Amino acid sequence: MARFADFEFPTRTAHTAPVAGEASKTLAGVLLSAVIASLLVIADQVIENWADGHLLLGWVALWSVVFAGLAFCARPLRRASIAVAQSVDQRLKAAAQARLEARMWDFARLDPRVMDELRAAAKRDY
Repeated sequence: MARFADFEFPTRTAHTAPVAGEASKTLAGVLLSAVIASLLVIADQVIENWADGHLLLGWVALWSVVFAGLAFCARPLRRASIAVAQSVDQRLKAAAQARLEARMWDFARLDPRVMDELRAAAKRDY
């Protein structure tokens, strides 16, 4: 006998489904840009007080901070962005499942046949 409670509602349309790694790449790029921008502001403040007319030396120091920041921060930020993207994806899936179950229970409250079917299915599981 087919179980009525096993059907699935579509949760996403094809044109809104994100590509698997695309969100984490974007997030990693934004995080890396934010970290590099903050490093640039700090380095600019330090170099402005320190350089006193040595503009070329200041620019070299500023860009060395940029490249060091890129080298040290890219991989950890990439890992962090992947973890955040996976966490958000899991929460969205859990919320979609909760909405699906809420719709099913609302439907079952209106139709006693569906509620009887759900009760029978629950008894079979135990």
